[in-house]
Amino acid sequence: MQLFVFICAAAMILVGAVGVITRSHPVHAALSLILTLFGVAVMYVSQEAQFLAAVQVIVYAGAIVVLFLFVIMLLGVDKAEDLQIEPFKLQRKVAALVGGGVIGLIVFAAVSSRDNIAVARPTQSEFVKDVATTEHNSNIRSLARDLFSDHVLAFELTSVLLVIAVVGTVLLARRAPKSTPETPT
Repeated sequence: MQLFVFICAAAMILVGAVGVITRSHPVHAALSLILTLFGVAVMYVSQEAQFLAAVQVIVYAGAIVVLFLFVIMLLGVDKAEDLQIEPFKLQRKVAALVGGGVIGLIVFAAVSSRDNIAVARPTQSEFVKDVATTEHNSNIRSLARDLFSDHVLAFELTSVLLVIAVVGTVLLARRAPKSTPETPT
């Protein structure tokens, strides 16, 4: 049964991911993204991580994709546009430079962290003993403690980034319409 659930969830994820990159209509691509996110939630449930599955469905499939759809509908990006026109003259060069920098940082992080990987890990019997002696919701408590103490700055910056994205979307959508010369009647 577990193999069947894995195969079905993996098929959902793959079909949704392929749909995201192959669909030309942005709303259909967003719906394919929802399929992918639900497949990941099924994988979480099969691994007995119900909290992560609920977060996956509520936050990502619910809130984030609804935000994507809101932006798509607000901007009207489903219309055909000329992709040859660049809003900034150096846009492609700057994008290549930033992409190269990100790839360089990832390679540097992978190379520099390779030396620190050898950490003492508990054996499986120690891990099972620790899990058996703790409360049933201790994972959620430790996750909450970690998120709201050590990583609270990352959450605050993410919320600011989302607010900036929504404000930018509204400003882009409220541009004054291009005036067209009136034809004499």
